[in-house]
Amino acid sequence: MPIQQRNIALCIVLSIVTCGIYGIYWIYTLTEDSNMASGEAGTSGGMVILLSIITCGIYEWYWLYKLGEKINIAKAKSGLPSDSNAGIIYIVLAVFGLGIVAYALAQSELNKVATM
Repeated sequence: MPIQQRNIALCIVLSIVTCGIYGIYWIYTLTEDSNMASGEAGTSGGMVILLSIITCGIYEWYWLYKLGEKINIAKAKSGLPSDSNAGIIYIVLAVFGLGIVAYALAQSELNKVATM
């Protein structure tokens, strides 16, 4: 099953309008798509959500770092140049309350991989 391209602006608007409920689904899809694109079996989307809730969001920072790594692997497999600092950028954004921006950046990179 190929990775589905998602409209980033629509994902952001739906996350805001649904008070974050769509954002939780977006985390799930980002996890599943990055696992599929990188070819590495990682933590499932449901487990990421559960662990993030249990740890009051701390696990999400770790997940964002690993997401950056998986996206780099997927980009390398697709022949795209990778950014080795993506995971760190995602963490910094999340620490400053801009997790949704990190999701948007990750989705943008996955959309590039999906077109290859």
